Amino acid sequence: MNTVPFRLNLRVRLLLTYLLVIGVGAVTVVVTTSLVAPSFYDIHMAGMTGPGGTGAGGMMGGSSGTGGTGTMMQGADAAIRAAYQQAVLQSVLAGVAVAVIVAVIIGLFVSSRIADPIKRTVTAAGRLAAGHYAERVPVPGEDRHARQEDELGQLAASFNQMASSLEQTERKRVDLLGDVAHELRTPINTLQGYLEGLLDEVIEPTPELWASMHSEAGRMQRLVNDLQDLSRAEARQLSLKVEPYETRAIIDAAVYGLRLHFAEKGVDLRVHTSPDLPQVLADRDRAVQVLTNLLGNSLRYTPAPGIVTLTASSTRSALGMHQSDKLAIAAKGGEVLFQVADTGIGIASENLPHIFERFYRVDKSRSRAAGGSGIGLTITQALVQVMGGRIWAESAGTGKGSTFCFTLPVAH
Repeated sequence: MNTVPFRLNLRVRLLLTYLLVIGVGAVTVVVTTSLVAPSFYDIHMAGMTGPGGTGAGGMMGGSSGTGGTGTMMQGADAAIRAAYQQAVLQSVLAGVAVAVIVAVIIGLFVSSRIADPIKRTVTAAGRLAAGHYAERVPVPGEDRHARQEDELGQLAASFNQMASSLEQTERKRVDLLGDVAHELRTPINTLQGYLEGLLDEVIEPTPELWASMHSEAGRMQRLVNDLQDLSRAEARQLSLKVEPYETRAIIDAAVYGLRLHFAEKGVDLRVHTSPDLPQVLADRDRAVQVLTNLLGNSLRYTPAPGIVTLTASSTRSALGMHQSDKLAIAAKGGEVLFQVADTGIGIASENLPHIFERFYRVDKSRSRAAGGSGIGLTITQALVQVMGGRIWAESAGTGKGSTFCFTLPVAH
């Protein structure tokens, strides 16, 4: 049976350490005094009672009579008191010296247990600042069976988490630069080939050629616009006009512009909405853009004859229709749930966690011209989150279609 270890924070541990040092010092003084004091006392008494001493023996040998006896007793008491005080003083000094040595040893051990993790973290932070994003520090209190973390362990764990996030961010940055360069290379090479052919007069300037060049320039322009929208959305710098809007009006605006494209490809677009849909609090244009992106994505990856179904309902009624943990999470609070389900190529389980990443494509064999820029879903996710909603994807597997769900808050 696994047991949760008792955890002490750093403040309590330091307090207990100080108390331990004090206790060890006190015990050391007591033990040392009890061991050394009798020896010191015997030494002082032997010095006073021996030949030529000034203690009780000397006094007894040189005095007689009743008055001499009283004087002798007083001298003996004084000598014993002096011997006792000297023996106690010396034994206490010896005990303090031993206690200091023991306290220094314990203090060095405890301080090293505290200072060493901090020094390792400082050194690792310097290497991290220099660009070594794979730097990690060991977590104090971690063993094979249980993990007991105080503030030092939490500091190390937080540092490792930060380093991991920075490493992932740097990897994404490098990948983004490579993906953008790859996306721009194709239209630029195409335009450059056309222009060289025109300059060398090996290509006739036909209307079809100008149209093709215009199309390639449009691809670059769309990519630049998409990257700009994505950057602003992720930085939450988009100028949004968030107001209450009729849910059905947003759906009609998105569907109206895509019905012709669905008809041309031979894919059936179906819309199902609840009769009592509340208003949503959103930016109308951005909400229409989100729906357009999801419907266009389903159209792109659904071969004819296929079906794409757009469903909108309140989260209460949606929970009665779909038994899913993700829907249960989305149902917290007043929200309207949008679902875009298709009968397309589907998404493998290993691809679902990456479906909203930049330039990620499920169908690797599809050309970039037919597969879009690869950041449409990333922009969609950023827009939904900026408007206060959630978005996720579900799929039963490859060839079994996929469903994209997102929520928008209800306007009260």
